[in-house]
Amino acid sequence: MLARSKLAAVSVALGLVAAGGAAATADQQGRGLSATVRYTEFGVPHIVANSYRDLGFGQGYAAATDNMCSLAQTMLTTSATRSKYLGGDAPLQGILAAGQKNLVSDVYFQGINDSGIVERLVAHRGKLGPAQEVRDAVSGYAAGVNQFLRENRNTDPGCKGAAWLRPMTEIDIYRHMYASGMAFGQGSAAGGIVSAAAPGSTVDNDGDLGSNAISLGSQATANGKGISLANPHLPWNAPDIRLWQSHLTIPGRLNASGAGVVGLPLLWLGHTETMAWAGTAADTTRTFTLFELKLVPGSPTKYLVDGRPEPMTRRDVTVAVAKPGGGTENVTRTQWSTRYGPIVQQLGEQKLPWTAETAFAMADANAQNMRMGNSTLKLMQARSTDEAMQGLKETQGLPWMNIFVTDSRGKASYHQLHVVPNVTDARAAECNTELGKRTYPERGIAVLDGSRSNCGWGQDRDAVQPGTFGPGSLPSLSRADYLENSNDSYWLTNARQPITGFSRILGTAETSRSHRTRMGLTAIEEQLAKGKFSKESLQELMFSNRNQLAELAVDDLVRLCRTMSADLKDACDTLSTWDRKHDVESRGALLFDRFWTKLRTSLSGPAQWKVPFDLAKPITTPNTLNTDHPDVAKALAHAVAELRAANIPVNAPWGDNHYVVRNGERIPIGGGQNRWGVFNSISGTWDPAKGYTEMVHGATYLHALSFNNSSCPDSATLMAYSQSSNPASPHYSDQTKLYSRKQWVTERFCEKDIMASPNLRVVEVRQR
Repeated sequence: MLARSKLAAVSVALGLVAAGGAAATADQQGRGLSATVRYTEFGVPHIVANSYRDLGFGQGYAAATDNMCSLAQTMLTTSATRSKYLGGDAPLQGILAAGQKNLVSDVYFQGINDSGIVERLVAHRGKLGPAQEVRDAVSGYAAGVNQFLRENRNTDPGCKGAAWLRPMTEIDIYRHMYASGMAFGQGSAAGGIVSAAAPGSTVDNDGDLGSNAISLGSQATANGKGISLANPHLPWNAPDIRLWQSHLTIPGRLNASGAGVVGLPLLWLGHTETMAWAGTAADTTRTFTLFELKLVPGSPTKYLVDGRPEPMTRRDVTVAVAKPGGGTENVTRTQWSTRYGPIVQQLGEQKLPWTAETAFAMADANAQNMRMGNSTLKLMQARSTDEAMQGLKETQGLPWMNIFVTDSRGKASYHQLHVVPNVTDARAAECNTELGKRTYPERGIAVLDGSRSNCGWGQDRDAVQPGTFGPGSLPSLSRADYLENSNDSYWLTNARQPITGFSRILGTAETSRSHRTRMGLTAIEEQLAKGKFSKESLQELMFSNRNQLAELAVDDLVRLCRTMSADLKDACDTLSTWDRKHDVESRGALLFDRFWTKLRTSLSGPAQWKVPFDLAKPITTPNTLNTDHPDVAKALAHAVAELRAANIPVNAPWGDNHYVVRNGERIPIGGGQNRWGVFNSISGTWDPAKGYTEMVHGATYLHALSFNNSSCPDSATLMAYSQSSNPASPHYSDQTKLYSRKQWVTERFCEKDIMASPNLRVVEVRQR
């Protein structure tokens, strides 16, 4: 039976290759869309089709097979119908309107939908709108999801038979794409936008995503060719940004493998035959600014620009909300907007009061960006580092990502080439209000004077989108050794060649780095001191699970512990013998984790150390735990008391209290919090009675890839939370168990390797 399946797959693949030269696609010939999906180990789909529409069709079908409820949840969010089906007070699932309840999310998204902005951006032809290939992929993707629904194959109890499970439209995909771009901007301030009310009426922006990326060049690798590590950190339970792995092929035109967001066609990160790319969220960059408005006396919905009054735009937004006794009722909220963007009354913890004299508008650079698909397509088509970077410069559609590229020639490059407001330090100095003079140097948030038209965003000649920085004004670096980022700014992308000279809105330079950044750079430099990298040594770095804080502080902490109560002897012994790692069997990791959690709440970062940050030693400073401060001893005593109260041994193995439960099976999880400097970043929710009982954020898709002398890269991948969100799927937790054991999946990229899979399963998908 397996032999016949393989033979059929060969025949199909050869047929598609032959058909690849024909211009007509299957649907144009009246046969409907079609694709071949070949599954290998752990449910990884290899999708082959004749056109971008057919490819999108196959990808959408396969994505729905694994994650139909995630798709449906995201459509609920962006169509502003969560309250109608799930209740207005229920918490939102996802990050597109972070931290909000359903009603707030719905009012926010209904305001966007009523504005028609997504439709207008999609209607753009040329550089500002989606490329034709992207349009075709979107069209096919929606058709693939709908084909899956028509076949009634959904087995996920989370949405099977739900009233809110519905077909997908193309606008659903574009709305998802648009909202993803604003997740760090307007999406993070949705509550402050929805609640904005004029005086007299009655009606955590610092949260990050994360990631590690390493690109190695010819001078740092044993074979002189490029090596890539991708390690994005994302929420584990957010359906609207769930990563999913696939291999996409149009014979003779496209061949790329990697991961993308469920609900969006194409890939966010991955590789071709000769080029690989990884990405990190540019957490230190601000993709938005605020504008402080001077209001017309006696008219709080009018503001002055160059002395002339302009009226705000009022939009009454109505959403349906489920009533406790059944049925729905309409709820209407008023939103106000300006030439700069919507009025906002809170951004994170920063209050932005709307008074009789002043109001604040939020301007998000991604509010005019519908080019994400164009940029990811260029990456998928590129065969070299130079081609990839040129494609990004042409499209400029990435909303908030750093990109790290390497290729088979061993050329490694980094570019922070995404959509950023064109606010230079000179413009900020000239135009920041009193609030902006505090927030800009501290957090990179410009608060510009909205009463002066010359305080708007600037314009670069090489920028595709007006008001944003062009490629020439954004950080980049090419090296023959290494490039690394762990969500810090551009400054120490390579410790041997710091990058400086860029505007504060893009991040800080010559300041203390995060412990995870320091751990990554330390590990790279240590490996290069021993010898050049192989793929295997990069994999070992990824799962080393070293705690950089512990390497700096534990010896001093043990000495302090020995001077404290004799009742702490077991804690002192545990810390002294701890391997300073967060492997599942590491004893001492949990005690140190609880100790530092308590210390950081009472003692600020600089005060934790005796040796301060030294610009000449940015990787090794600050250091030396400040054991003279009484809060250090108090934090240790409190951590021990907390564990004892929960009947958790102070020397308990990390995995006993750091785990997930899948279908009743407990799976220990290695790695640790990024703020402790654990490169393999993963964090859970602390329950004093049970430990860390569910991972909420951290490692998702991983690849470690080395180019060689063939067109088949030596690649290993891993999906930490597995391919499927469906508890009934065999691929709901299979790779999570591999992640627990530090095991990888050998990627099957070339045809001969796909066909050799002992688990090969072929699905012919046709539109009916």
